[in-house]
Amino acid sequence: MSTLWHGRFEGGPAEELLAFTVSLPFDQRLAADDLQGSRAHVRGLVRAGVLTDGEASMVLRALDQVESELEAGSFVFVPSDEDIHTAIERRVTELAGAAGAKLHTGRSRNDQVATDLRLYTKRAVYRIGSRLLELQEVLLARAVEAAEAYLPGYTHLQRAQPVLLAHHLLAHGWALSRDVDRLLDTRRRLDVSPLGAGALAGSSLRLDPAGVAAELGFAAVFDNSLDAVSDRDFVAEVLFDLAMVGVHLSRIGEEIVLWSSEEFRFVHLDDAYATGSSMLPQKKNPDIAELARGKSGRLIGDLTGFLATLKGLPLAYNRDLQEDKEPLFDALDQVELALGAMAGLLRTVQFDVEAMRAAADTATSSATDLAEWLVARGTPFREAHATVGALVRRSLTEGRSLAELVGQHPDLGLDAAALLAEGVAVRRRTSPGGAGPEPVAAQLERFRERVAADRERLGEGR
Repeated sequence: MSTLWHGRFEGGPAEELLAFTVSLPFDQRLAADDLQGSRAHVRGLVRAGVLTDGEASMVLRALDQVESELEAGSFVFVPSDEDIHTAIERRVTELAGAAGAKLHTGRSRNDQVATDLRLYTKRAVYRIGSRLLELQEVLLARAVEAAEAYLPGYTHLQRAQPVLLAHHLLAHGWALSRDVDRLLDTRRRLDVSPLGAGALAGSSLRLDPAGVAAELGFAAVFDNSLDAVSDRDFVAEVLFDLAMVGVHLSRIGEEIVLWSSEEFRFVHLDDAYATGSSMLPQKKNPDIAELARGKSGRLIGDLTGFLATLKGLPLAYNRDLQEDKEPLFDALDQVELALGAMAGLLRTVQFDVEAMRAAADTATSSATDLAEWLVARGTPFREAHATVGALVRRSLTEGRSLAELVGQHPDLGLDAAALLAEGVAVRRRTSPGGAGPEPVAAQLERFRERVAADRERLGEGR
């Protein structure tokens, strides 16, 4: 069996070696990027005087045929094809003969694979960013639709203060905006071409790394060949970004799980985005939300596993780096699926605004407003807090309404008791960025502008 290194070895590789080192089953998705990088490399070899125009034409035609065969599913892999890069070069050589055998001149699989992976990741980041923006647009649309519907806001999963439903939805939207920003920032750093770094030290040939980088659409070219072939920071960064997306989706998922329960009844899931039980005929299960929550652990595992792979490696390339692709591909696939599923769930979910309002309009939800009412009249906050806390305790232990106790209190009275009326507390949230109608109206506009700006930023670097 012929390999890329057969000249150095007397015998062929053991089957166990091939079985353990093969990456073809998962790196085939880099085929388009390998073809793109190879075409640019061929033209760079012409500029370096390594290939004639005629030889380059033969190799480029062979690359075109390989692309057609791969797209048609007629490409025939052989046992020596340990990865997609080897397979493409082998087939090009079969088609173009001696000219094809020059394709790998001045290039190592080290810089070749690093280039392919960066090209792939740039595209993948665009897809994830687009999906994030689609989910943000769903949240924006539902926030606008929610108008002045409100629900309890929670801390420690205990009812705290009423908030507009729009405010709650936008809280998730802003978290996703940070995810978009992180991905865009990561894409800026990964937009560097390693092609021309060779195995680790460059080449004695008159290669043109800058010209090849420009043709491939990279914003920059490597400064240090050792760093170029060993750098997988961008994979770790993307994995972190995706893990954070997963954490944010998990938080949304957890709320949907709670809100769709009989205990909350804040939402009703669309049949198309829920599942049933194989045994319990009454059930409607929030599987999308639960899987969004569960897959966050998988995404964190992809990140931490890859960091553990990187932490013990010396310069420059080591075969350990083959382990960069499976966690990256897995994380990208899972997040893309999760974003699409969550967008569909949130687009179709029915909010039970009456159940939300009933839960929010308990007297104790306005306790802070009572304390602030006293503060506005000169009472130190800690004293006001203690006064209202004591009234809440009396209400619970004596079974009397809080409104009655507030109305009878010498420092509060009927004007303060009016703060406990339904819907009053949420309208009193007037500070910038707060949960009341006025600040939320301004926030909606800011969020709309942010989503539009991020979509433009995403498109600029496509």
